[in-house]
Amino acid sequence: MKKISGNKLLVKALKEEGVEVMFGYPGACTIDISDELYKQNHTKVILPRHEQALVHAADAYARSTGKVGVCLVTSGPGATNLVTGLATANYDSVPLVCFTGQVARPLIGNDAFQEVDIVGITRSITKYGVTVSRREDLGRIIKEAFYIARTGRPGPVLVDLPKDVMAELGSPEYPQTVNIRGYKPSTGVHIGQLKRAIKMLGKAKRPLLLAGGGVNISGANACFRKFAEITNVPVVTTIMGRGAIPTDHPLFIGNLGMHGSYASNMAVGECDLLFSIGTRFNDRITGKLHAFAPNAQIVHIDIDTASISRNIKVDVPIVADAKEAIEKLLEYVEPGDNAAWLERIGEWKQEHPLKMKSKYGVMQAQDIIETINEVFKEDDTIVVTDVGQHQMFTSQYLEVNEKTRMYMSGGLGTMGYGLPGAVGAQIGNPDSTVIAISGDGGMQMNIQEFATAVLEELPLILCVFNNTYLGMVRQWQKLFYGKRYSMTDLRSGAATRRGEEPPVKYTPDFVKLAESYGAKGIRVTRPEEMKPAFEEAKRNRALKVPTLIEFILDPEDQVYPMVQPGGTLEEMILDN
Repeated sequence: MKKISGNKLLVKALKEEGVEVMFGYPGACTIDISDELYKQNHTKVILPRHEQALVHAADAYARSTGKVGVCLVTSGPGATNLVTGLATANYDSVPLVCFTGQVARPLIGNDAFQEVDIVGITRSITKYGVTVSRREDLGRIIKEAFYIARTGRPGPVLVDLPKDVMAELGSPEYPQTVNIRGYKPSTGVHIGQLKRAIKMLGKAKRPLLLAGGGVNISGANACFRKFAEITNVPVVTTIMGRGAIPTDHPLFIGNLGMHGSYASNMAVGECDLLFSIGTRFNDRITGKLHAFAPNAQIVHIDIDTASISRNIKVDVPIVADAKEAIEKLLEYVEPGDNAAWLERIGEWKQEHPLKMKSKYGVMQAQDIIETINEVFKEDDTIVVTDVGQHQMFTSQYLEVNEKTRMYMSGGLGTMGYGLPGAVGAQIGNPDSTVIAISGDGGMQMNIQEFATAVLEELPLILCVFNNTYLGMVRQWQKLFYGKRYSMTDLRSGAATRRGEEPPVKYTPDFVKLAESYGAKGIRVTRPEEMKPAFEEAKRNRALKVPTLIEFILDPEDQVYPMVQPGGTLEEMILDN
């Protein structure tokens, strides 16, 4: 049997794993891999402009396609630039396999040029990380990496590839099966626990379903909707769970948590059974732990044993994949009648509807999102957000359903995710309309990816909500720090340190910058310009170029409701 190099085996493994797209950036320790990739035609290699953007693109590609996202970077700084993206994917349970170049084995530990212990650096933010120390282990490790990334609770896996190992000749065989001692992902559902949960659901007077990101990740949306409809139980979601049931469904109340709707947060406080599926109960949805769902028994279904009773003590723990658990629930569940409870929730919605305070003739974030709902309602649409106020506005007002999906950095809250995320989503879904929504701060963190979008002929629609500030931090400064706007005015610099007024003109000019990359640019300052701008951007998709739309917004517009940090869900700030 003819032996082949580790570089050739890696390329063969990509084909065997069905990897259609790889996001890569070259360097000295991966140049031989790049040379092998040049000779094949089954895996398309995308060259972004920064490794952090590269891993965000792979992340959104994975979220939006259900496939494993694959990265290749060189050693040292190439590898360390992955760190933020790995943490982002780890928090949000995104399957990635990231290959990093490494110096030759004799140089490891000797402070060689571009040498870092990337496995050690990323141990706490990856599902698994390993340096391949023997050529004979390479095929098995790659096979295991893809298996670990996609099974159980999905997550990022890092495989570190020393240059001499990859150059060494060895077997051309790539394993067909995986058997990892000590790693046996949970399958099936504990029927006894499930029946306990159903019995509690039947007895509850004020039951509430809480859907987290696990429902969307497992593709359980259709069966979850059916479960809610049969039981007639109202639904709240985390931000990552939004879309678990269509947002215009009569049983959907809204998001809960720090910027959740009044009705959602009140429902959590008053329910007597909280039936939660696929959520970690992090601090942004719970507020003060002792006051979260104080009147409720709690059922918690999650694929990750470590997530159950970690933050909130639960009464019925069920370790299972969300889709498997819900499908099994449907075999036993019976119709429910919660008319009085739904009527009470309707009253809360009427008392404090989710709506920004109207300003006549002034464009607001809610108007922009609702225009997106209108203009793209018939399209297969993917919306990718950055992180900040615009993200919260989007999570509040975007209609998410069978036609519209939403992706964002939820657990880590990574600014700079939006534009490269849109690149990855569009590459993975070439027939979908992909819209990125960013703030003027987040957009600048990976703005170099305009080059990637233009050269890959991606007809993205990129929305910049420009209020000249880092809006979310400014909102906290306004409400809790005496309006001391430290380090949040993006017009500040030498002039402001001299005590002068900041320049009126914003830096950069986003429209001109987009045009300099070969994209289209539109600036919108008035409400009547919104719909024509989106319609023009929609027409531009035929030209296979991105269109940036800059919306000039008032920095005084805030995201409400808001739960003060350290407060309870019922202690909501409802308005200025």
